[in-house]
Amino acid sequence: MPSPLKRVTAADVARALGISRATVGYVLNDTPGQSISEATKRKVLETASSLGYQPNRAAQALASGSSRIVLLLLPDWPLDHSMRAHLDETSLALEEAGYSLVTFTEHPGSRARPLWETLDPDVVMSLTDYTDEQLASMRACGVRRVVHQGPPTMGQLGYALGPQYLVEHLVERGRRRLAFAGSPDPRLADLVGERRRLADATHRQLLGSGLVAGADLNLDNAEQIIREWVSSGVDGVVAYNDDVAALVAGTALRLGVGVPDSLAIVGHDDSPIAQLYFPSLTSIRMDYKGMGRYLASLALGELQGRNSHDLTEVEFRATLVPRESS
Repeated sequence: MPSPLKRVTAADVARALGISRATVGYVLNDTPGQSISEATKRKVLETASSLGYQPNRAAQALASGSSRIVLLLLPDWPLDHSMRAHLDETSLALEEAGYSLVTFTEHPGSRARPLWETLDPDVVMSLTDYTDEQLASMRACGVRRVVHQGPPTMGQLGYALGPQYLVEHLVERGRRRLAFAGSPDPRLADLVGERRRLADATHRQLLGSGLVAGADLNLDNAEQIIREWVSSGVDGVVAYNDDVAALVAGTALRLGVGVPDSLAIVGHDDSPIAQLYFPSLTSIRMDYKGMGRYLASLALGELQGRNSHDLTEVEFRATLVPRESS
């Protein structure tokens, strides 16, 4: 019996059965064209399982020329509910096709080597545009496949519809002076700015003028900002996401401001906190399953030599979920 600290090899399985290493290798690798009896195959698999045999993935990758790894480059964004849900669906779709998803984020100032230098991925894709330095490094490392399809647009992801639906919802509820509450996280500045711009455009379209106020809220400034907004007549708040909406709602209630009677509040992403918070938060539910499978399709299309341009004309649903906060 091999030591528990030593990796079990096909040779160990062969010795335990008293048969050749080649026969064991043919069975474990499911090599076609071999005249091996079903009884022998069964014994090999049973013995391998009982010994705790695990295939050497590095050796398999070397032999097959495929690591079965898809490397996804992530921007330096926080892994919030929406990102986790997106990645879960991408990973599941790739697993169904026999691939493993590995993610990598290059943080500013990092001295770590990029993962494409060590993993030998079958394909690399990204949620944002590649830098020239990244592409040069991939070429130098021999990365064979890179998904050059640009990331989905805000419109394709349904993000354009989310802020629109939220503003329309508040206006339908009789609110006329809306503010936007953003996140102070500098990594989210572009996303916060885009959602605020979209909300402002809808407010301008419906009411003839833009949002009356806007600020990035945190635990230190929330009370002052909410107090100023309420005193200036703000009667509705479009929050960047559900976490910010919860901060606005909690702060308003501590100040004695009725939610939603005096201040209606809406969030985005339909994260678990939206349902669990009191009052429950009106939010936008995104099509994370569709997004994830879209991303997986880009990788699989590259791997299978399919042109991915037919995947560009795709849009994902954004659904308003009304709750107590509005």
